[in-house]
Amino acid sequence: MTANDPLQTVQFSIASGAIELGIGQPGFDLLPLEILNDAAQHRLTQPDPTILQYGAAQGNGRFRVVLANFLTEGYGTAVTPESIFTTTGASRGLDLICTLFSQPGDVIFVEEPTYFLALRVLADHHLRIVGIPVDENGIRLDSLREALGKHTPKFLYTIPTFQNPTAVTQPENHRQEIIQLSQQYGFKIVADEVYQLLYYQQPPPTPYAAYLDAGNILSINSFSKILAPGLRLGWLQTSPDLMTRFTSAGITQSGGGLNPFTSAIGQSVIEKGWQAEHLEKLKGVYKQRADVLATAVGTHFDGIATYNQPNGGLFIW
Repeated sequence: MTANDPLQTVQFSIASGAIELGIGQPGFDLLPLEILNDAAQHRLTQPDPTILQYGAAQGNGRFRVVLANFLTEGYGTAVTPESIFTTTGASRGLDLICTLFSQPGDVIFVEEPTYFLALRVLADHHLRIVGIPVDENGIRLDSLREALGKHTPKFLYTIPTFQNPTAVTQPENHRQEIIQLSQQYGFKIVADEVYQLLYYQQPPPTPYAAYLDAGNILSINSFSKILAPGLRLGWLQTSPDLMTRFTSAGITQSGGGLNPFTSAIGQSVIEKGWQAEHLEKLKGVYKQRADVLATAVGTHFDGIATYNQPNGGLFIW
């Protein structure tokens, strides 16, 4: 099947018997058809036609309530539905942030290396990308300070937890210092936290989403890594002042929210406990696969390459 095939249904076609290590997507064996079938039946048998109407600008309120409760348990810190804006995935969240908070030519800091398709989104907005090196603690603070002496970034795009592609995680004290630097130099932090819940054993440090009181944090997240990418369902969290920019945007005013129907299905997935069950399944499967891959790398590249042992997420570097 080629990219121009009119019958193509998926982003990447992988040859039978091959294991593709360059993309971050679940195998077909991990896509929860039965869960989503049951969730759709549950939601569509409720006497509630509002899920088929133009939605609220911030997103379905009932969905945001159950999502906030789910995240409160998962993050270990209180999440309010008022802090959540429903999106059509993390990529759309980043794109919308670029639309609302940047202009062509603005400087954007990113980790180097970083998620390669995020760079494509930034390039679409004609932004000037400045890379900041990454070490075992994530973005290097000394390099960040040095770059701040030369540039005035509009925002920093960071993947703080189980980073794509390095798998490293920023320690708590580094996150605190990055927040302090953002306030000192007046830039926003766009934290791509799609792997925050996908830890194998010990939970990672507190997400940036817990520091919304700083007033300049935009945390983006998605069900793509914990349920199914094809749903194109995600969310972002931010402070009340920044939230008004999203709820008053033309796209949300005209479209009536970004994903009212699918978020209603997501509401059932969470309410029935299926999301929590599926997440635990994914953690077990991904840990086993990560261990196998790390062992293979250690065996076949001994003395040639070093690697970071993943403690969560989808990547090894």
